[in-house]
Amino acid sequence: MKDKCVLVTGATKGIGWAISRRLADLSCHVVGIARHTQDIDFPGYLYSCDLANAGETEEILRVIREKYPVDAVVNNVGIVMPEPLGKVELASLYGVFDLNVRVAVQTVQAFVDSMKTRRQGRIVNICSRAARGAIGRTSYAAAKCGLIGCTRTWAIELAEYGITVNAVSPGPIETELFRANHPVGSEQEARALASIPMKRVGQPADVAAAVVFLLGDDAGYITGQVLGVDGGGGL
Repeated sequence: MKDKCVLVTGATKGIGWAISRRLADLSCHVVGIARHTQDIDFPGYLYSCDLANAGETEEILRVIREKYPVDAVVNNVGIVMPEPLGKVELASLYGVFDLNVRVAVQTVQAFVDSMKTRRQGRIVNICSRAARGAIGRTSYAAAKCGLIGCTRTWAIELAEYGITVNAVSPGPIETELFRANHPVGSEQEARALASIPMKRVGQPADVAAAVVFLLGDDAGYITGQVLGVDGGGGL
């Protein structure tokens, strides 16, 4: 992984931050994109962008493409808008699909031609155990299923170029986003823990370890796979 250039979206919080730190520790050149970049000691090159804005996203991707030889992309940015069936707002549905799927497609398309030319590259999409179904997660589950579909389709299309495409599917992970929906001691937390055979919430570092493995040379013959990092919750 040394000297590889890796782009990470949603790079300054939670899982994205853990991935960025681990990559930097391995002497990678990390290029991060995030909406909030103020007062952050980022371990690489950080760009501010509201990825919910497709035009702004296209511009920042152009800047990065012209400046860095991106070897790998980690599509980490995402959003959850919990709503039970019957109360799913279409605006929420569109927003969740947009940030979880459109951003991934747009980001990969910005760099895939250069990867194909060099006949090497890595793409890792951060999905979710919720793709199997979860209470109040109609929009999120559907979006992550869509991203898994992208993963498998891209893997087939890009295999001949030596580019691998895989997904990591976390279960409950100790992040700000998780805690916003699962406060300590809440019914939501208890339900999440009851679904995990290991009986604990995962850490961002657990996900980062899986991502780094899939980005490395040892995973060169692995593509189109979805790796669960969920304490057995996906069994």
